Amino acid sequence: MAYERAVEARKLFMAMDRAVLTPADRAHAHEIVRIMAGDAARAVRFALSVTLKSSPLIPRDVALRLSHDTDEVALPVINASGAFSDEDLVEIIRTAGLTRQVAIATRPMLSERVTGVIADVGLPEAVMAACANDNAAFSERALGKVIDRFPLSEDILKAMAYRQVLPLAVSERLIALVGEEVRKHLIAHHHVSPDMATKIVEGTTERAVIDLLDEVKHVKDYKEFVVHLNAQQKLTASLLLRAVAQGHMTFVEWGLSELAGVTYQRTWMMIHDSGPVGFKAIYERAGLPSRLFLAFKAGVDTYQQMEFDGQLEDRERFQERMLQRFLTQDQAIGSDDLDYLLDKLGRLSRDNSRPMATEFTLQALSA
Repeated sequence: MAYERAVEARKLFMAMDRAVLTPADRAHAHEIVRIMAGDAARAVRFALSVTLKSSPLIPRDVALRLSHDTDEVALPVINASGAFSDEDLVEIIRTAGLTRQVAIATRPMLSERVTGVIADVGLPEAVMAACANDNAAFSERALGKVIDRFPLSEDILKAMAYRQVLPLAVSERLIALVGEEVRKHLIAHHHVSPDMATKIVEGTTERAVIDLLDEVKHVKDYKEFVVHLNAQQKLTASLLLRAVAQGHMTFVEWGLSELAGVTYQRTWMMIHDSGPVGFKAIYERAGLPSRLFLAFKAGVDTYQQMEFDGQLEDRERFQERMLQRFLTQDQAIGSDDLDYLLDKLGRLSRDNSRPMATEFTLQALSA
C-alpha cells in the first residue's frame, strides 16, 4: 500500500514540477508538499525528496523538516535543494554526522561562509569533498585552516592542490607538504617553476619569494601579498634588498608601506619625489637596518635612472642591467645576498644567452 502511494505521489510531484504555475497554483503546490512531507510512510517522503530535491516547489520549512528525516530521505534534499540558507547549512554541518556533512560539501554551489565552517569543524571526509568541489568557494583563510588541521593528510592536500584556482600563499604552503606527483601538478597548473618548488621544499622560501614575483604572473594584489609575508615574518630587509636589486620596485614600495605603517601613496612619494631625505625617513620608519641603507639607496637611484626600452624580453634585459649596475657599486651587503644576486644574474644570462652578462658574472665571481 505504501509503495503504491509512493508511486502515485512521484507521478504527482513530477507533474507539478513540470507545470507552469500561477502564484496561486504554486501556493497550493507548497501545501501539497507540506502534507506529503508529513506522511507516515517513508516511501512517500523518499519519493518527495528524490523527485523534488532541486525543485523550487520545496519551501524552506519543508526542506528543514526533511533534513531531520532518515538519511535516505534527508540526503537528496541536503545535497541539492536551493531552499536552505547558508545559516541552515552551517547548522547542519555543526550538528549532523558525516554523511550529511559530505552531502553539503558536494552541493552544486557553496559560499565561503559555508566552506569556512567546513574548514573549521568538518570531518576529514567532508573537508576533502569540499576541497575537491571546484564549485565550492573558499577563502584563503579557510584553505589555510584546512592545511593547519590536516598537514599530514595526503588525500585532503591533494584535493586542494587540484583545485582550479589557488591563492599564492596556499600554493607556497602546499609545495612544501605534498608528494612529488602533486608537486608536479602545482608546477604545471599554478605557474610555479620546478626550480622554485625545489627551493621551497628545501626551506629557502625567502630566496624563493623574489622568483615567485617573476614566475607567478597572476599576483596582482601586492598589498595582500606583503601583508601575508609580514604576518609570516618573511618581509625582511634581505628580501626587500634582493627585490630592489632586481627592479621589483612596486613590491618594495608596498613592502616599505606595510613595515612603516604608512599609506602606499605617501610611501611612493617619500621614495621617489622627496629626495634622499624622504627615502631615508620611510626607510628608518620601516625599521630596516642602517647598515643597508646605502645599498637600498643605490638600488633605488639605479632604478630611477633606467627605463624599459620596450623591446623583446624587456623585463629580463632590464633586470640584467639593474643587477649589473647595482653589483658594481660599493655596497655593504651580506655574502648570502651577494651570492644570491650573482646567481640570479648568472641564471638570467644563461637563460637568454647574452655573452656580456655572462662575462660580467664571471668577473664578479672571481673578484
